Parts: sequence; C-alpha cells; structure tokens
Amino acid sequence: MTTQIALTLGILVLTIVLLAAEVLRIDLVALGVLLLLAWLGLIRSAEAFRGLSSGAVVSMAAVMVLGRGIDRSGLTKGLTRPVLAWAGDSERRLLTAIMAAVGSLSAFMQNIGAAALFLPAVTRIARRGGYATSRLLMPMGFAAILGGTVSMIGSGPLILLGDLLRQSGLQPFGLFAVTPYGLALLGVGIAFFALLGPRVLPTRSGAEAAETSQRELIDAWQLETALHEVSVPPGSPLIGKARDELRLKDAFHLHLVALADGTDIQPAPWRHTRFAAGQTLAVLGRQADALRFAEHFGLTAHPHPEVFADLQNPSSAGFAEVLVSPRGSVVGKSIREFGLRKTYQVEPVLLLSGGSADSADFSDRPLHAGDTLVVHGELPRLAAMGDSPDFHVVTMIDREDLDESRRWPAALCFLLALGLGLAGFPLALSLSTGALGMVLLGVLSVDTAYRAIDLRTILLVGALIPLGTAMQNTGAAAYLAQHTATLVAGTHPLVAVLVVGALATLFSLFMSNVAATVVLVPLVVKMAQPLGLDPRMLALLVAVCASNSFVLPTHQVNALLLGAGGYRNADYVRAGGAMTLLFLVTAGGTMYWFGPK
Repeated sequence: MTTQIALTLGILVLTIVLLAAEVLRIDLVALGVLLLLAWLGLIRSAEAFRGLSSGAVVSMAAVMVLGRGIDRSGLTKGLTRPVLAWAGDSERRLLTAIMAAVGSLSAFMQNIGAAALFLPAVTRIARRGGYATSRLLMPMGFAAILGGTVSMIGSGPLILLGDLLRQSGLQPFGLFAVTPYGLALLGVGIAFFALLGPRVLPTRSGAEAAETSQRELIDAWQLETALHEVSVPPGSPLIGKARDELRLKDAFHLHLVALADGTDIQPAPWRHTRFAAGQTLAVLGRQADALRFAEHFGLTAHPHPEVFADLQNPSSAGFAEVLVSPRGSVVGKSIREFGLRKTYQVEPVLLLSGGSADSADFSDRPLHAGDTLVVHGELPRLAAMGDSPDFHVVTMIDREDLDESRRWPAALCFLLALGLGLAGFPLALSLSTGALGMVLLGVLSVDTAYRAIDLRTILLVGALIPLGTAMQNTGAAAYLAQHTATLVAGTHPLVAVLVVGALATLFSLFMSNVAATVVLVPLVVKMAQPLGLDPRMLALLVAVCASNSFVLPTHQVNALLLGAGGYRNADYVRAGGAMTLLFLVTAGGTMYWFGPK
C-alpha cells in the first residue's frame, strides 16, 4: 500500500464518520474533504473544484429549477386530489401508490428526472392531506433509485454495462434481462416502507423549516403576534378619517394589517384609505393597546377574529425580513414615496438600518442599500416582494403561489428536457435547456429560478466528487477491489456474491455509480471463474448494486430531497441502512439462485 492510497482511504473513513456522526453540516464536511484532498496532493488543484461544474451538479441545479417551474404552474395540483381520494386515511396506501408510480417511471428515464417530476406533487399531497412530508419524500426518492434497476436503460451503470461486457468478450444483456431482479427490489422497497415506514421514517413537516424561521424572527425582534378584530359602528369618530391621520404606530403601538368592507378584504390598507361604518379592521399588537384603540374611537372589539381568521394561520400569513437590494430603485426613497403598502400589500413593522432597529413610524425615512424591513402579510405577497429587483426576502417562506396560465409552457419545457435526455443527449445539457426554457417562457423569473437552487445540496454533491477522483487516481479503488477478491477466494460462492455487491455499494456512496461500475466490472469478470460463478452475473450484480445508495444523502436523488424533506444524516442511516441491507440480500440472492449460469 502506497502512502497516497493510505491517505485516500483514511480520508474516506473520516468522511464516513463525520457524515454519520453529524459533527458538522454535511456541506462543510464535503468542502473540508475537497480541500484536504487538494492540500495533500491527492488530486490536482485543477481537479479540486471540477466537481462543482460536473454534469451531475449542473443536472441537479437544472432539476431544481424544473421542479419549481412545474410546481408554480400548477401542473402537479391535479395529481393531489385523485391520489388522496384513493389513499383515504391510509398512509400505507398513499406510500404504495407513490412508490409504485415513481418506480415504474424511473425504469425508463433517469431517476433524478422521475424524482423531479414527483417532488412538487408529493410535497403538495403531504400539505393537502396533512401528512408529514418527511414520511413521503424519502420513500419516493428510494423508489426512483430502485426503479432504475427495472430495465437496462434505467440507470447509467446498466446502460454502460453492455460496452464493458463487449470489452471483456462477453455477450451483452437484452433490454429487460434485469427486469425480474429490479421488480423484486422495487417490491421489497415498497413492502419495507408500507410495513415499517412509521418506525424508521422521521415525522417532520416540509413546512417545519419555514415555521422555525418564523419563530426565530419573532423571538429575535420580540414581535407582537396577537391579531385583534374590531368593527366600525355607525357614529364612530373614526368614520371619514384616512389611515394616515390615525398615527396608529405612535399613538397606539398597533399595526393595521387588513380591512374588510363587506366581502372585499384589503391587506395592509393604503395610507389614503378612509374608514366607513360597517368595516372590520385587523390590528396587530398587544390586547391592551387594541382595547384602548377601540375605546378611543367607539369601536366594537371581537374576542376572537372571524373575518381575518386566515391571518392567524402560519400557512397563510406571517412575518418576513426583506433586504433592500443595492441596485433597487427604492434606495433613497421612503416607503411613503414608493407606496410599499399599495404596491405589495404588506404592513411594515420594523426597520433595521445603520445597526439600530426602529419600530416607530418610519414611513418618511429614506431607505439605504442593505437596510432590512420586517413586514407582515400573506405569504404569496411576501414571496412576491422577493420577485422584485428592489428586495430580497431573507426569511424562508412556505408559499403556494400558482400561475396556472403557465401550465402548457411548463409542461413543454419539462417534456423537452426529458425527451432530449431519452434521445441520448447529455443529461446536464438536456435538463439545462428545459430550465432555461422555464425562464424564457415566463414560467419563472430569473430571481425565482436562482432561489430554487439549494446551494447546500449543490456543494455536497460537487465537493464529494473529487473524493471519487482521488480513489481512482491514487489506485485506492483498485487496491480495495483486488484485496476483496483475495479475501473471498475459497469461500462459498454466495458469500462472494454478497461481498461483490457490498463493494459496489460502498464505492457508489463516494464516487459516481458509473465510475464504480467501470472500476469493478473488469475485476469481477476475472475473479468469476475461480469462484465458479458466471462472469456476466457478477457484472450485472455490480451494475445493479451501484444503485444501492441509501445510507447517506450522497446520491443525486437523496441530495435533491435533503432540504425539501428537512432530513438529517441520521434519518438516512436509520431508514437507508435497513434498505441497503435488504437491497444487497435481495439482489445477491436472486442473482445467485436465478441469474445467468
């Protein structure tokens, strides 16, 4: 063993320990591994950051944009009702339906494409049905990976296998040669989650991150969250006055967040709005201040908001920190000048400028680049501020803003991307073309497309690719494979089969599954005869087990779902560890007893 091989294997072990123990964030672990490989000379400096521009990373970023586009267009909305109606109150039936659909589709298209298609739909199903998103997305992702083993075009390793077999003088497999084993794997995966899902899956809402962000914002600035409803009776001195005349902030420490006039509801009424008898107001602040306001103007206070009940629902309205863009047209203007309430229909609550926080009436203070406004409003209106070049919404918003008029352009872009991929064009090029189409056809704005990309996931995948490069360049991968072949010599053939499957599984966690297949197939073809096994069977086992990537979120599909499901590494270790063992036993057993002889 050379020094370079020893160092590479040591870093591999360190990576596994850090990812499993969650000592640091996974993106920091990945970046640290990348830098350590470069500083130790295990990869060239030119190779260190090459992974961040790799096809896998570009594909993942494009998939995130495509997923946001099909969700925003309302394409997935129609899938939720029939699925929920069929599943009823049964989470098991829902899981079975989702996994079967995703697995079937993934058999004939790239698994990350299948996951991208179903991600927004499953998220919406969870929201509509009251299910924890984390209990649906991980099984869906696993099904996309398992479905890639159902046909010889379902995954990169299986597509590549034909060429590798020809190079070894062996007959390639037909299109559906792997189907019996793939269906067995998909069936085992569905049965596993249907029976044991409640025990191994985390219960974490997809909106939990957004809710946590709201709580942190409220706690950080001690924001008043109580909403009070008052109505204007005939004869009230409030009648005929304009909002600006009240000086609600200074006189009563309240914020007027909405006004109802009959069936017409105005969020954050404009400063020139005049009050009339029969109107109902929603004010934000302490109860004592709301009662003082009602008494002063002879208003009727209601103990529980009814007209504005939605404004108390965290999934409908909340607070957000909004950063003033350095290039925004509002720089140097006051919120009164550009009409914040009139334009965005949100209520300004706090201004953070020059290191100080101002909760008084700051309507006439000019805004500076980098100033932060804390505003209250309905979630779609808060999100719309982020689509403006003047502001950047810092707070995570769990929103549901659909533009169903963009359904056909969104569908066209997605089908174009998948069609190009199936036609044999590079996946990164195909998916990026579809993502660009989403922007050019107006399905998404450029800013929304950028925000759809989860940089933590991109960094995780891109920064771990050099570890696979180092394993190949230093000979560490070949060293492990050769010593494994020596260890299994003389053992029962079934043991050798399982060890080969385990080795392919290990390699696929930290290097691309295609690279793992390229390294291992020639080796297992040579070791098959002394073990009394069919070389084509061992080669097929390697290509199938290269998809056995469940125990860590390093596979593209798992990484794609990491943020959406709010998962931690421990969640993958628990559920994915069991799935990895089931996959290995099922693939190894079925191929040993029923595979090519």
